[in-house]
Amino acid sequence: MTTLSDGHKKVPMMFRAQVNGRSQLQRIRDLRYSDADEQDAERWVDEWIIKAYPNAPAFSDEVQTRTYDLSWRFVTNGGQDDGIIRPVVGAKGWPFYPGSSMKGLFRQACDPAQAARYCGQELSKKDFKPGILRFHGGYPTDTRWTDQLLDIIHPQQDNQVKSNKRSSAFFQVSLYKPALKFGISSTESLEDREWETIWSIWEKAIASGLGCRVSAGYGQPTKAAGQILYQTRLKGQGQAAKLIDGTGEFRPNVFRAAIRGHALRIFGGLTDGDTVDRIVEQLFGGITRGAGQVGLLSMAFTEESLDLDEFGQGSYRQPVYRVKGLLTWQLTQSLPEAQKAALTKLIRALNRFAMMLGGFGKSWRRADHRLVYPDYYDDSNKPLIGCHWEWLGARAQTVDTRAHQLEQVGSYVDQVRQAAREWMTLQGHTPGNPANWREAWHPSQVQVWGRLAQEKADSEAVQWLHGPYRRADRVASIREGSIYRSDLTGRMGQVGRLWHRMYPWIRLKVDPNNPKKRIPVPRPECFELLTIFPGNLSEAQDFLYFLENQQTQFKKLWPVSSR
Repeated sequence: MTTLSDGHKKVPMMFRAQVNGRSQLQRIRDLRYSDADEQDAERWVDEWIIKAYPNAPAFSDEVQTRTYDLSWRFVTNGGQDDGIIRPVVGAKGWPFYPGSSMKGLFRQACDPAQAARYCGQELSKKDFKPGILRFHGGYPTDTRWTDQLLDIIHPQQDNQVKSNKRSSAFFQVSLYKPALKFGISSTESLEDREWETIWSIWEKAIASGLGCRVSAGYGQPTKAAGQILYQTRLKGQGQAAKLIDGTGEFRPNVFRAAIRGHALRIFGGLTDGDTVDRIVEQLFGGITRGAGQVGLLSMAFTEESLDLDEFGQGSYRQPVYRVKGLLTWQLTQSLPEAQKAALTKLIRALNRFAMMLGGFGKSWRRADHRLVYPDYYDDSNKPLIGCHWEWLGARAQTVDTRAHQLEQVGSYVDQVRQAAREWMTLQGHTPGNPANWREAWHPSQVQVWGRLAQEKADSEAVQWLHGPYRRADRVASIREGSIYRSDLTGRMGQVGRLWHRMYPWIRLKVDPNNPKKRIPVPRPECFELLTIFPGNLSEAQDFLYFLENQQTQFKKLWPVSSR
């Protein structure tokens, strides 16, 4: 029997206030300490899709339609529930991309004459001439939209780059790889040729993404268009994101998160934190200054192949991925040619920097332990650590591999900083004192060390991450040296200050058929690279002393005294 005190429990989640005890859709709770058997967001989604009609809403015969596939997730914000992003719900309970949003995006892609004809124009303060087009929005084409609706977002920018604070994960509701059918009609009878023009404008409009959070990789069409600044092919493996139902997902926004983070680090070594935040928000967008800002850059990743599997045993069993694909960075608005050239140079440099020294996705600061640490060669009762990424194809191996010798790693770091300096100058910013962040990339705050390993499995440093790098010797008065589970290497809930990378060695040789052309020659050897942000940690100073004075394999690559 329902009493007055618990009557609210019968109210569907969609109609509840977003307050504690009623509904908190964005919150991820530990259900072990709750009398609930599912998250509020799970119940909200279940109640929604059960009541939605089984067939998609149909456009009338007068409406022209086309369908476009999206490469990953699609987000629209209904704005109806405080604290959570969830879709607009349209006819028959189906998620909906509003016609008003469609018209606004379409208008931005028009030239002035097209905007006036298709979308209308203001003749005077009291007179407006409507356009000939009517935008009917878009719906998914089938019920696949009900799959994998719960999307977990985990903002980590501050605790990855600036400080040691912890961050929390939240829910949002988004559509996974939907096919969306859009409708447009006209008040006039139009020839087929003009309809082709209209749809080409719409394709130009969606080139930078549909819906919300497009600079983060959401809402990107499968076919890249627009002003492409940089493209490259790559492949990688690592730990997949785990959704609330326990399944794994490869999330393409790992590329955007990594590149934005490295932009903060590089610019943070060139000027103060407030200036860096303004520069990076201009590039990637943001909402920290009271109003949303659309970034100059949008990102898309088109999968060529994706394999999801599991690794580990018992409580350590977790989803993993192997992926190949095309990474694309596009310009979202027009820029003067000098700025466009500088931005192209910058985004290329940041991507190559990320590939050289780290990786993408969860645990990117470590080399994939399945490749470098014997305890991980088979499924083990251990938590998976690290990832591994490589350039894919002859073009990427030739053009994007900037260090063909170990000594060139340091030179390339200087090139990345110079590309950032040039962009700053064009934007009217003057280099100054570095930001007071733990991973600001400044010669006084970071060092890069490296060696040539014979193969991926020939890792020297991985042993130091799991045991002492220096054995104690009482006779020689040498104490044990260790960075295992320290503030330098990090521990559960704390991000460390050391990166470990096994970067595949690609050599170039002259093409026998074309002396002016170079051919990539992949080698089994790798550059084993350590990036260290010592701060004021005593264990970091001891470890650097060891690298400088008590071992011979690793040598300091950046900075060096001649710079």
